Amino acid sequence: MSTSDDNEGLQYWVRWQVPVCALIIAAPAVVAVKFIKKLKAEPLDHTDFWTPCWKNLNPFWLLLYRAFAFVCMAWVLREVVAWTGAFSFYFYTQWTFALVMFYFALGTIVSVYGCLLSSKKPPPGKVKGPVKLKSQHAQEEIEQKVRFWGYVMQITYQTCAGAVMQTDIVFWCLLVPFLLGEQFHLTPLIGFLHSLNAIFLLLDTALNNLAFPWSGFAYFAVWSCVYVSFQWILHACCFTWWPYPFLELRTPWAPLWYFICTIFIHLVFTLNYAYDESNKCV
Repeated sequence: MSTSDDNEGLQYWVRWQVPVCALIIAAPAVVAVKFIKKLKAEPLDHTDFWTPCWKNLNPFWLLLYRAFAFVCMAWVLREVVAWTGAFSFYFYTQWTFALVMFYFALGTIVSVYGCLLSSKKPPPGKVKGPVKLKSQHAQEEIEQKVRFWGYVMQITYQTCAGAVMQTDIVFWCLLVPFLLGEQFHLTPLIGFLHSLNAIFLLLDTALNNLAFPWSGFAYFAVWSCVYVSFQWILHACCFTWWPYPFLELRTPWAPLWYFICTIFIHLVFTLNYAYDESNKCV
């Protein structure tokens, strides 16, 4: 769809809605970044990243589950990309789906390292002298790497939680009931794209031993603001079509839509944690 208004060029970006919406985009991102910097890192044992919360469950089963989830999501994403090409990543849903897939890929690798550490750990009293010191040093190095990537995995996990909630709730509660048949058709592939992310993440939550403080939604706020900024850059450079109607800046209602879809959602989660857990901040 192309009209004379679509080709306004620079004139599109000098309207009053642009600086107002830009402030609405930047505000939650700045607040979230400052909040993240002030957070006190929770001390976690490196085993928390790969051991299940169920004590009687072997970590190997968590490894298998994460690998299975990654393979399934990789197949779905491959089918979506084969169907629509690189244009697939024009949408927030595909961003979120790829992020969840990255979480399971990282989780699989960390689980592999964890299972290897567990299997190679010598029984107490069996190793003595220099060999024992060398073995401990090598194990500490591996544990440091596992701990670093485990924290990356945890941040990704916390970001995914908010993003998945937003995409799937909007899709199943708003788009499907009101726009199905008018603007899109529900196919099995689209259904998988908007359900497997939540299903796999919820099951992993039921199995894993990761902490989930409310502060994790601050990462979600930054993630969403990065996506909106990405859309603005694309629209300024080459695209004349917005993937979501509320991103359109031409309408006088744009600031209201941006406020509802960014600041309100993000601050509800972030400030809720700040109110209840402020004693954990430095």
